[in-house]
Amino acid sequence: MKTVILAGGSGTRLWPLSREEFPKQFISIFNGSSLFQETVKRALMFSRPDEIYVVTNEKYKFRVLDQLSEIDVKLPDENILIEPDSKNTLPAIYYAVKTILERDGDSKIAVLPSDHLIEANENYRRAFEEAEKLAEDWLVVFGIEPTKPHTGYGYIKTGKPLDGGYVVERFVEKPDLEKAKEYLREGYLWNSGMFLFRVSIFAEECKKHQPDVVKAFNESLEEAYKKLPKISIDYGVMERTDKAAVVPLKTFWSDVGSFDSVYEIFDKDENGNAVKGECVSLDARNNIIFGERLTAAVGVEDLVIIDTRDAVLVCKREEAQKVKDLVEILKKRGDKRAFVHRTAYRPWGSFTVLEEGEFYKIKKLTVSPGKRLSLQRHYHRSEHWVVVKGTARVTIDDKEFLLRSGESTFILAGKKHRLENPGLLPLEVIEVQIGEYLEDDDIERFDDDFGRD
Repeated sequence: MKTVILAGGSGTRLWPLSREEFPKQFISIFNGSSLFQETVKRALMFSRPDEIYVVTNEKYKFRVLDQLSEIDVKLPDENILIEPDSKNTLPAIYYAVKTILERDGDSKIAVLPSDHLIEANENYRRAFEEAEKLAEDWLVVFGIEPTKPHTGYGYIKTGKPLDGGYVVERFVEKPDLEKAKEYLREGYLWNSGMFLFRVSIFAEECKKHQPDVVKAFNESLEEAYKKLPKISIDYGVMERTDKAAVVPLKTFWSDVGSFDSVYEIFDKDENGNAVKGECVSLDARNNIIFGERLTAAVGVEDLVIIDTRDAVLVCKREEAQKVKDLVEILKKRGDKRAFVHRTAYRPWGSFTVLEEGEFYKIKKLTVSPGKRLSLQRHYHRSEHWVVVKGTARVTIDDKEFLLRSGESTFILAGKKHRLENPGLLPLEVIEVQIGEYLEDDDIERFDDDFGRD
């Protein structure tokens, strides 16, 4: 069986922990691993690495590769499918289905979102085994057995029993609390957003119910995505097909769709506070507090307090769903904090902005072992590099030399230069930029190991 992992996302629901360029599936806040990495581990329960596909976009491509490397999983390069634009789940899944059909012919595939938290216990294994049998004739969705009347999830009403599952009688949208209580009494299941089906059946149902999507993919990928609508697999196919089946799954599951969901997941202290980072509290109860520095809370209750150095979020836990609306306001203002962290990840490692002013910017660069930045030059800024840890190989025009901890060099504006880590440990460098223009688009690349312009 093959597995398709959906790794797009907009990074709005858990802002400021997540950003548009670093959505929640890549955040390592749960047991030291990211949600994406945990999804890959679950995929390996049923698929070999060469049977796993990841659908993502250009912004996240190297983050995907880095996180795969961190858990020592190597997928074939051609299994990383890059969408030109984000058009919701149906185009992403159909892209993978079409690719698998063309490469390998008919196959069964599991489709897993990469931003959910789920306990992959024996119930999980058995549910997938049952779904794989049903997938001979059905498009199978996994329905989580509810633990409470939740208003943030879609629901599934089961119909005629099948061997290992049920025919789906209907899908229903996120209900209000009274409806959710009613659904719980009537045995509805939560819609997990996980699927298992034969690609030929899914392709046929797409042709029947979404012919415009199928037709668009007859053109080049770029042209297809210009024409594709933003449409979910639920709305586009599952709610319309007569081949929808559901397999119940009893396990812990969360779509981690808000900070209130995060609060439910995390362990609490004696006052009901979910804390990550250094915190001191007095008469504070039932809060979620994440801080990158000391956070003090006095006499507050039921709040979300998130401090990421460049942005602080404070809101009522019950209002946490509105964070995405806040991000839209920031985007309309053109505020870069809606898009990026002070720490940004690159295929060669990462950099963190430590301080900046009108004519200067100070960064900490971390270059992974064996990696190097592009050969490049800047026209509007000069740079001073100081090696903090490791050994750096530096190129400036036609000169190449090594720098060790405590040593430094200066690169004048207009000089071609490159920084490389020839060692076996991460290289850390403090970079001081000085100039009249300090943005990243003042880069002219001459040679890049990662194919960037």
